[in-house]
Amino acid sequence: MGKVTIHFTATNYDDVADAARRKSARKARKVSAEALVDTGATRLYLQSKIIKALGLRATSEISSRTMSDRSEKRMVYSPVDLEIQGRRGTFEVIALPDTLPNVIGQIPLEHLDWVVDMRNRRLIPNPEHKHGELADDF
Repeated sequence: MGKVTIHFTATNYDDVADAARRKSARKARKVSAEALVDTGATRLYLQSKIIKALGLRATSEISSRTMSDRSEKRMVYSPVDLEIQGRRGTFEVIALPDTLPNVIGQIPLEHLDWVVDMRNRRLIPNPEHKHGELADDF
C-alpha cells in the first residue's frame, strides 16, 4: 500500500500556557519535523531528541504493545500543541527511541478530522464533513 509521511509542528504547551498567564517571557519551544502516519497506532509518539528539544516533562509511564506483540514500558510526557496542515490540537506525547520515526496515531488524526488517502499517500479532510473540520461528539 505504501506509507504516508507528513510534516508537523509541535510546540511545548506548558510554554504557551506560561506566556498566556504572563508567568514567562520566554518564547515557546517549537520543533518542526516529519512523522509517519499510522492508523494502527493510537497516540502521538515523538523521538526522544524532539522531546528533549521541546523541554517536555515526564508525567507517567505506560505499557505499550509493539507490532511484534511485545509489551514495552514507555514514558508519557507533558502535552504539545500539535499542528498538521493548519489544524491544531493538544496531545500528550509518548516517547520513542531516536532510531524509530515520529508517529501520528489515530487519536490525533480523529481529533484534527484528518483521513488517510492511501492512494495518494496524504492526509485529506474528512469527506463526511463537507463544511470543514467537525468534531463528532455524540
